[in-house]
Amino acid sequence: MSIKINNYEDIKNIKIVSRIVHEMLNYISFFIKPGVTTGYLNDVCYNRIINYYKAYPASLGYMDYPKSICTSVNDVVCHGIPSYKTILKKGDIINIDISICKNNYYSDASKMYFVGEPNKLSIKLCKVTYNSILKALKYIKPGNKINLIGKAIQNYIDKFNYSIVKDYCGHGIGKKLHEEPHILHYINNCDLIFKEGMIFTIEPIINLGTFKTKIMKDGWTVKTVDKSLSAQYEHTILVTNNGYEILT
Repeated sequence: MSIKINNYEDIKNIKIVSRIVHEMLNYISFFIKPGVTTGYLNDVCYNRIINYYKAYPASLGYMDYPKSICTSVNDVVCHGIPSYKTILKKGDIINIDISICKNNYYSDASKMYFVGEPNKLSIKLCKVTYNSILKALKYIKPGNKINLIGKAIQNYIDKFNYSIVKDYCGHGIGKKLHEEPHILHYINNCDLIFKEGMIFTIEPIINLGTFKTKIMKDGWTVKTVDKSLSAQYEHTILVTNNGYEILT
């Protein structure tokens, strides 16, 4: 397995595109409200990424994916395809996943948003999901095993009787959207070691019900099999000489 150790120039460029991803996730929040379609949110992101940042939405055309962002609403686990037919309703939760390429470097992150006034179940699920990343971050430093990420996340999530989706994982990122290593979000036996200069995503998907998922007829949209709510957050992370830096 060949894992990229990024040099100064790589890191500088990945930080530039990561900043754009971060700003886009903040920017799109102003457009999320009842009555808005996910197709419209896609258009907003496409136009700003292309025209304002002079960058490119990395998901557009990736393995024939048809849109510029992923919009996963309620029981959609990931890879929801934006549509003018999908109208956001008060009480919905939505994950927006934005990956961008600029100067041939990539970054990737996602965030949960509430549509109108959320209920307590949704608030708790999203809070716990994000906190699971924070629990994992403290183990990221050169010399530690990568599997400490999955151990930290599962030990935390198990306290709430939620489930961790096992079909999808984090990944290395840099000159490609997906690189080695795979970052698993549950207890595993991976014995790879963190090294300074590694860049990867952490992106746990947490369900209220079962961890089992199904892919819909469009070939992309993934849902919980029991129609339970699902939440996900994602950051692009750099391993530094004594710890980590969140790039997004």
